[in-house]
Amino acid sequence: MIQIKNLRVELEDFLLQGINLHVAEEEYFVVLGPTGAGKTVLLESIAGLYPVKSGEIWLRGREVTQLEPERRNISIVYQDHALFPHLTVKENIVFGLRLRKQIGQEIDKSLNWLAELLGIAHLLDRKPDTLSGGERQKVALARALSIKPQVLLLDEPLSALDPETREGVQQELRQVHDRLKITTIHVTHDFEEAIALADHIAVLGEGCVKQVGTPEQIFRQPNSEFVARFAMARNIFTGEVADRDDGSAIFRTDGIELAVASELRGKWHASVRPEDILISHQPLHSSARNSFCGIINHVMDKGSTLYLTVNLPPDFTCLVTRRSFEEMGLAKNQRVYITFKASAIHIF
Repeated sequence: MIQIKNLRVELEDFLLQGINLHVAEEEYFVVLGPTGAGKTVLLESIAGLYPVKSGEIWLRGREVTQLEPERRNISIVYQDHALFPHLTVKENIVFGLRLRKQIGQEIDKSLNWLAELLGIAHLLDRKPDTLSGGERQKVALARALSIKPQVLLLDEPLSALDPETREGVQQELRQVHDRLKITTIHVTHDFEEAIALADHIAVLGEGCVKQVGTPEQIFRQPNSEFVARFAMARNIFTGEVADRDDGSAIFRTDGIELAVASELRGKWHASVRPEDILISHQPLHSSARNSFCGIINHVMDKGSTLYLTVNLPPDFTCLVTRRSFEEMGLAKNQRVYITFKASAIHIF
């Protein structure tokens, strides 16, 4: 549906280069990366708002690299909504339809359909400054959908919302996509948001694509330290994979040996997700092949969950629920055991 081939975009102080992406028809595709990675530049290049230095952009088998933005049939929704403050909700939604000189009956039909779809019929006569952040985002989405675009671009659409509103609008975005089947590219710096929404994710960093895959692949099988850190693996080590006498594999790092399930050998990175590590007061009797004793040297309280840093050495970060933390009486400077399976270690 969308093909980006060797795209290069040059701005005064930023370079987007070597971008190759394929977005399938009806896919919800998320571009994930830190601030300054080039996510918005990529999005606006697809929309035709930036001149392309080299490379190609194709939509449904047609090259549109040099095509004017208004001829691409693409809609874009920004994080600040960009609504016209002097127009009502109704006037904002139908603005694009009037520019396209649609007749009144067609405009009313589209307006009613979108108002029902997004649950904003009761807001049509209000001005944007009287709406909540979530309501404004729905109006911006309705305006973008009114022209029936072949591609919908979303630029950090949830970042300006409070946590409760963000969760509701996030669910609505997915429901609207599942119902309308519009090919969508959504850029965000929020990893959890990407995991919740995406069919596929492209991780962008330093102006280039670091990895493309399913949410599970990005989450469980990062291909670089950059992606592993951005995916919140937290436990990332550099070391060497070698054979044991029995033919099984071990990963040596910082004076310890970890049992791993990998065919790779030599110098690599290893990552272990915090939620894959069990913590206990005594050694666990389980099939897990990695068990070590250490000292809790840091506790990070995140509300319903806590991150505990256990020093062996090296340091391992473990995730526990508040209930487990309280029931076990865990505390800083306490001696504990950490346990995890060989298959929980990703070698890259």
